[in-house]
Amino acid sequence: MEPWGRELRGRLDEHVIESDALRGNPLGDPHVRPLWVYTPPGPDDDAELPALYLIQGMTGQLDMWRNRSAFRPNVVELVDRLFADDGCPPARVVFVDAWTSYGGSQFLDSPAVGDYHTYLCEDVVAYVDARYHTGQRAIAGKSSGGYGAMITPMLRPDLFSGLATHAGDALFELCYLPEFRDTVRALRDSYDGSFDAFWADFRSRPAFTKRGDAAILNTYAMAACYSNGELPFEVSTGELRWDVWERWLAWDPVRMVPQHADALRGLRAIYIDSGKRDQYFLDLGAEAFRRALERIGVTDVFFELFDGTHSAIEYRYPLALRYLAERLSPR
Repeated sequence: MEPWGRELRGRLDEHVIESDALRGNPLGDPHVRPLWVYTPPGPDDDAELPALYLIQGMTGQLDMWRNRSAFRPNVVELVDRLFADDGCPPARVVFVDAWTSYGGSQFLDSPAVGDYHTYLCEDVVAYVDARYHTGQRAIAGKSSGGYGAMITPMLRPDLFSGLATHAGDALFELCYLPEFRDTVRALRDSYDGSFDAFWADFRSRPAFTKRGDAAILNTYAMAACYSNGELPFEVSTGELRWDVWERWLAWDPVRMVPQHADALRGLRAIYIDSGKRDQYFLDLGAEAFRRALERIGVTDVFFELFDGTHSAIEYRYPLALRYLAERLSPR
């Protein structure tokens, strides 16, 4: 491919949204956020099109959608090619920013982070609906974005009719629990067991330049999202605090399925995939989520475990977006 970007055939509108839900959030993060809306070539502005919300993983911020790897188009270009060249039914793609100074929000309302579920479902959706003629909505993402894509339609089936999850966080005992021991050791060896000392050091230097950075940051951020900042283990030994760990497990998408069976049965599109060699074993979480859906009678699901890892799988986004666009297009 060409080494530089090419002009889009569709239109990418770059907005700024002022969020009431994020105003005064506990971390002091911006309540004014960028928001992009892609409209494919062809339909006029009055056309009613499905709205496909694309959300990012942990540490993601909106302008990263334009990041480029060698010999590969970026995500915005992949989206444009999908609709302009590959014959996908037209849909609008909404690129959402939910970055926090802990790295992410899991798209939940949390007293320790802020009301990012409300921000997404109320502020962002209302903003888009007020400016574009939207039909059915779906939500897609990878990793923590895949987590958000799984749980958001469970919680708000009135808003979202489909989901696509690429290696979304699921089956917490496999994707999170093994990281606790790495966190404990890194805190002990470099910070005398203190998260405050970690954050002071982390923010004083280039990020992710010390061993243990990723594990400590991710564990801390997940605790902020799932248990209001309470850790599910003892910092000195890693022994589980079962009462807190159970609060985490209550947010595991696999375990949430039975309580939200009616919402999931009502969805028009469910897409699940993961690399077979995912570093965080989220391929196992994907399979567990599929089986949980099967147990409640949801079998009309796209599911694939492909040859890949957790990294460099942006080329999977168009596959999911096509599936969602086809399923949500007016019949």
